[in-house]
Amino acid sequence: MGELLAVLSGKGGTGKTSLCAGIATALAEEDKKVLCIDCDVGLRNLDIALAMSDSSTLTFVDVYQGNYQLSQAIRYRNFPKLSFLTAPVSMKPEEVDEAAFREMLSQAKRQFDYILLDAPTGLGRMFSLCADTADRIILVTTQETAAVRDAACTGQKLELMGKTEVRLIVNRVRRKLLESTKRTIDDIMDEAGLPLLGIVPEDESIPLSAYLETPLLKYTRKGAAAACKRIAKRIQGIPEPIDLREF
Repeated sequence: MGELLAVLSGKGGTGKTSLCAGIATALAEEDKKVLCIDCDVGLRNLDIALAMSDSSTLTFVDVYQGNYQLSQAIRYRNFPKLSFLTAPVSMKPEEVDEAAFREMLSQAKRQFDYILLDAPTGLGRMFSLCADTADRIILVTTQETAAVRDAACTGQKLELMGKTEVRLIVNRVRRKLLESTKRTIDDIMDEAGLPLLGIVPEDESIPLSAYLETPLLKYTRKGAAAACKRIAKRIQGIPEPIDLREF
């Protein structure tokens, strides 16, 4: 039985979607069968982060309505173990059939090792649906005070939902900013009130790889790409140290 991971962020601008793409491709490189689903109904962007914007992709609605099978989800030519379903653009979140969505995810867990849900930001319906269905939750923040406060509020909401398997990723970390503000990753963890899954540096390779329509892990093996590889190992239960000095 596969595992369902929801990648969440209460605030926009944290780099959540790019991080979701990086982790998904890193898991696929580990020879895991991965399904990545863009759940941001009406505002999809995961295809760009995956460098799949030129592909003819199915939406998750196409699948749960029975028009296509999960096995027909578009496979990534650069990572054959990775499949992708996009979000519909001509639909409102409240129009998503919750029961059918849940059943589709239940079927996906029988066919894939990992299913990653790129949830929309905010605390709306699709955010709640993704969180509720997830086995584990990855909450993405940055080191900015407003983002950390928002992560803390989001973590509290998830706790009220009964979600206990929530881990924090601090993304777009700038070491010099941490040093100049005399702030540490431990401080951010304490403020967010959540255990740490990983830290990812600010990396210009992310927008450059998207512009060149190249997967991040094919564009570089350093910086954010290396961090995504380490996070993918931790997700699988493989010990991997977290060390800010690597940045």
